[in-house]
Amino acid sequence: MSPPAKLVTLNRHIQEEQRLHPEATGEFTRLLDDFLIAIKLIRREVSRAGLIDILGFTGGTNVHGEEVKKLDAFAQDRIFKGMDHGGHLCCMASEEEEELIRIPDPYKRGNYVLLFDPLDGSSNIDANVTIGTIFSIQRRVSGPAGSDGKLEDCLQPGRRQVCSGYVVYGSSTMVVYTAGHGVHGFTLDPSVGEFILSHENIRTPARGRTYSINEGNVSTWDEPTRRYISHLKQKDPATKRPYGLRYIGSLVADFHRNLLYGGIFLYPADLTDPAKPKPKLRLLYEANPLAMIVEQAGGLASTGRERILDIQPTALHQRVPLILGCREDVEEYEAFVQGRR
Repeated sequence: MSPPAKLVTLNRHIQEEQRLHPEATGEFTRLLDDFLIAIKLIRREVSRAGLIDILGFTGGTNVHGEEVKKLDAFAQDRIFKGMDHGGHLCCMASEEEEELIRIPDPYKRGNYVLLFDPLDGSSNIDANVTIGTIFSIQRRVSGPAGSDGKLEDCLQPGRRQVCSGYVVYGSSTMVVYTAGHGVHGFTLDPSVGEFILSHENIRTPARGRTYSINEGNVSTWDEPTRRYISHLKQKDPATKRPYGLRYIGSLVADFHRNLLYGGIFLYPADLTDPAKPKPKLRLLYEANPLAMIVEQAGGLASTGRERILDIQPTALHQRVPLILGCREDVEEYEAFVQGRR
């Protein structure tokens, strides 16, 4: 990946992408502009969270029964308030909300749907570990235009996404996104308040040399996953084995590192009760957006048995096994799961 040849802000890059579509009205571009304002507000609070009363729990729980961090609630609120009145969305859906999020009256309803995880990795907030925001944008499929969005607008296969991306709140704040024409990363320059192109046309290697998985869950894995992880630990210079374990426990952080350097991320279903597999990661808010990004960068995203982007969602909070990363690594894992290894 070579350094960018010109100074390009994220706003300018979005406008240049718009020119690739002569039929574009500019609505999508303005939608992303609104979203970036919300992201800058979240970044401001994340960067000073330890200095103000924003760490710790709110005392409530979300739809998944998880304790809600104060910063989770702040991020959810800022994205909602930043996106509810722009006239670009017909509805939203969030990992933190049980039901469809409707656009409040009297605001105009638009032609797009926003799905988002407001603060991924929030269990690590108090430990000052890298966290992030994940988002996905789709076109509405219900009608008529100008009406409220419906559940069917959210429950579309990931291959229909118009755009997906994530934000990394770490030593620097970075937005990585794709609108179907490659993957590009922009780093925030706080002195001017602009996201500047820093990683142009990101391509992930065909094969990595690291794996990311919570090995504390080994007793809950299926047998093919156990054999695959054991395989990665065996020495074989031809395939860069043994692989090194790199696991932070923050999905955005683990995915971002693997995207840039190569590797495979795995979160298989919990098989404590083999009759009732329990995947953890959410299809709409985590798996689909990251799957679009990794495929645009040359990698793959799979459950082990099917392509993530081909799954037809059936519920807002549907969960799936998630394996994504370098193409050859994911294909090798699929071979183990499907009995070809």
